[in-house]
Amino acid sequence: MARYTGPSCRLCRREGQKLFLKGERCYSTKCAIEKRNYAPGQHGQSRKKNSEYGLQLREKQKAKRFYGVLETQFRNYFDKAARIKGITGENLLIMLESRLDNVIFRMGFASSRKEARQLVKHGHFLVNGNKVDIPSYEVKAGSIIQVKEKSASSPKFKEIKDMSISVPSWITVDVSKLEGKVVSIPTREDIDTPIAEHLIVELYSK
Repeated sequence: MARYTGPSCRLCRREGQKLFLKGERCYSTKCAIEKRNYAPGQHGQSRKKNSEYGLQLREKQKAKRFYGVLETQFRNYFDKAARIKGITGENLLIMLESRLDNVIFRMGFASSRKEARQLVKHGHFLVNGNKVDIPSYEVKAGSIIQVKEKSASSPKFKEIKDMSISVPSWITVDVSKLEGKVVSIPTREDIDTPIAEHLIVELYSK
């Protein structure tokens, strides 16, 4: 499966804001945005006025990078969002939020979506009692996600048991059991990711 393998901090600098791709580092003074808040490359510090198309493109790129999705997969999400009932942009964000790697990040079982994706691919989680190692797996309302019994003894998950975790209203978590439940599918109001989805719809509608 194709994936971005370059420096994560370079993506944040390109978008001009924190995408929280590296967990705890993003909250520290080591964050690249704190040191060099301009786009990477030779002309990164030059001022450029974005066109309407440029703004739409940057919003799409930002959404892709927040959720760790590449172009073809992102376009497939958009096409599916456009076919189902409701507002296309909101449908798109809800589908991205419903990815297993994102839900695990939201549960506090990983410090970033990138780490959550890696944990899922290594087979550390069960969904409704079945092992799932596909980060893009679509989680449904009522799904129970838990850390495998063999994985629960690892230092990573032992540490989580001693943490106080804040989760969105559409998720509940029992850290003592290393288990969470998707109470409902999130609505647009539940999603705090700073994305102007209408710009993405405008871009793809051209």
